Amino acid sequence: MSRTNRTAGMLRSLAIYHAIPLRQRRLRRFYSQFISRGDMVFDLGAHAGNRTRAFAAMGCRVVAVEPQPDFARLLRTLFASSPNIEVIEAAVGEEAGRASLLISERTPTVTTIATAWHEARAREPDFSHVQWNRQIEIETTTLDLMIERFGPPAFVKVDVEGAEPSVLAGLSRPVRAMSFEYLPRALDYARVCVERLGSLGAYRYNWSLGESYRLAEEQWMTGDELCAALETTSAQRRPGDVYARLGLD
Repeated sequence: MSRTNRTAGMLRSLAIYHAIPLRQRRLRRFYSQFISRGDMVFDLGAHAGNRTRAFAAMGCRVVAVEPQPDFARLLRTLFASSPNIEVIEAAVGEEAGRASLLISERTPTVTTIATAWHEARAREPDFSHVQWNRQIEIETTTLDLMIERFGPPAFVKVDVEGAEPSVLAGLSRPVRAMSFEYLPRALDYARVCVERLGSLGAYRYNWSLGESYRLAEEQWMTGDELCAALETTSAQRRPGDVYARLGLD
């Protein structure tokens, strides 16, 4: 059954992230406001690689980090002929070492190393269909170590199912721009991330609902303004992403 679940989960992810017409074009258009040809991009939680694919198509150098062995193998296969993409099979967190990865084989997008996040989500109706049915030990690294190895990124995409605060705890210097996921029922995680980024640099924020590929606000906001915006009815309709940029007044 495990092999069947893993195959079903992978096929589902491939269909969602690679088979929808025009999605790649929309991704490239959206991210063009953050990155340009030749930039370094870190894709943390690369999963099936749809954003890695878009970043590479824009002429960027990409480090795709994915802790799930099945998806790390998929990424290495998909991008085997792409010299500007490096795949790292690991999770990113507060420190380098090892961690337990809680895997949902049928819904692998919610696989996580964040135990408290997993326990909270398992009690919510929105996750009633999800089973975290496998646990493995994986390698972990930090953003600081990645920067030391690959150089400073122009953009960091973080989609790590509740481990976002841990990712930022392993970062001791500001990066130019980044994004991280928010969940309507877990805004405390977003607040921790905003607080951490604020301690590193003068960031301004925006947000995007679901897979809309549009910023929700015309003006970039302070951290407090962003947190208030994420509590509004429009932001609470579904999960989305927070975007942070340095040097905006």
